[in-house]
Amino acid sequence: MSVAACYLGVDGGGTKTRFVLIDATGVIVAQTQRGTTYHPQVGLGGVRAILADGLADVLQQADIDTASVAHAFFGLPAHGEDSAVTPRLDAMPGELLGHHRYACGNDMVCGWAGSLACADGINIVAGTGSIGYGQRRGRDARAGGWGEVFSDEGSAYWIAMQGLNAFSRMSDGRLPRGPLHALFREALQIHHDLDVCARIYGTQAFARGDLAQLSPVVAQAAAAGDAVAQRIFAQAGAELAALAGALRDALQFECDETTPVSYSGGAFSAGEGDLLRTPFAEALHTISPAFQLQAPRHAPHYGAALYAAMLAGAPVAA
Repeated sequence: MSVAACYLGVDGGGTKTRFVLIDATGVIVAQTQRGTTYHPQVGLGGVRAILADGLADVLQQADIDTASVAHAFFGLPAHGEDSAVTPRLDAMPGELLGHHRYACGNDMVCGWAGSLACADGINIVAGTGSIGYGQRRGRDARAGGWGEVFSDEGSAYWIAMQGLNAFSRMSDGRLPRGPLHALFREALQIHHDLDVCARIYGTQAFARGDLAQLSPVVAQAAAAGDAVAQRIFAQAGAELAALAGALRDALQFECDETTPVSYSGGAFSAGEGDLLRTPFAEALHTISPAFQLQAPRHAPHYGAALYAAMLAGAPVAA
């Protein structure tokens, strides 16, 4: 098919990167998925290769060239978190598109734009990492997203690490052995508990995204009645709600002003969605009854395309 003009959305992440082209009415023209664009893991060359490959794929599907991309938004993980690297990330899309009708930012913007369809409010991301972002009356703010080493509370990676911590305690006898212990042994295919160290620290150690994908093991344990795993999800919900509380203050919502809040990221799907969403909703209400939790309207990559259209001055009524 041939499309006269369209908007490109790119939602990068710690595990995957999604590309989508929409037309002026919001209809999806083409979409595809590639690997992570988390530059601390794959390097700038790796980011460029992923962007180039995904861009070429959606353009080929739509039977257009880059000149037909009216505007684009590239949401990239860790964007804005290294003053030396950010300008190079900002320049990359221009090199690939051959024009400057684009904007580049952190992938947190994609989550907000998709979940709230670019309306004022707050979005909390709990994917491989965690971060919060919101806009209100032209003001924007972020909270969290400091990385997995000392932050990213409530994320899939954090949940997995809390689960592994509990596994080690159960192995030692510092905690009673619940279902979590056996489930981790099965998932990691280990017969001796200390072999977990090789999976985490050894020469064939899991990458960040692979470790985050161990979070469903904690979810299975919680569903099986493991009290420690259930507490991990309760704490995760409280940590994510705290991001929303900080953003509400930063965006200067009035005390009794309704504050729309939505969410995105795979961790919110744990246990058919209830394991994390329920404690998150409860913690939000404790912080402020003015929080209004809303299910996400669109996926983050589609949100990136909506934001591209909005930046171009041609918002799509999706």
